[in-house]
Amino acid sequence: MAGKRILIIDDDPDLVEAVSMLLEGEGMEPLAAYGGVEGLELARSQKPDLIILDVMMEDKDGFAVAKELAKDETLGGTPVIMLTAVAEHATDTSYAPQAAIKSLEADEWFDKPVDPAALVKRIKELVR
Repeated sequence: MAGKRILIIDDDPDLVEAVSMLLEGEGMEPLAAYGGVEGLELARSQKPDLIILDVMMEDKDGFAVAKELAKDETLGGTPVIMLTAVAEHATDTSYAPQAAIKSLEADEWFDKPVDPAALVKRIKELVR
């Protein structure tokens, strides 16, 4: 896992910092973006090994970002883990993971707050 570059795209600085510290503790290199637009730019310039992507962000939501990533020739195969704080409250909306899984290439979903051990385990499985 050493040296794997993981891009965290989330507009919550506390979550980005916590996940960054978790990844550093596992020998991975976290990259941080605080919105969808910035995240896409960073993904294109840095070519991360995996992307952790928040669903609800003000400038560009995670679904729109994931769709752009999937269409990108160099990033289309990059594993994506989606994070959501709305899954249990919005199961009948466009933010529901069930709807997104049908239309997006997300490799995994985690509800916030994220279980750190489960997140690290899944990241390691996806970036072998």
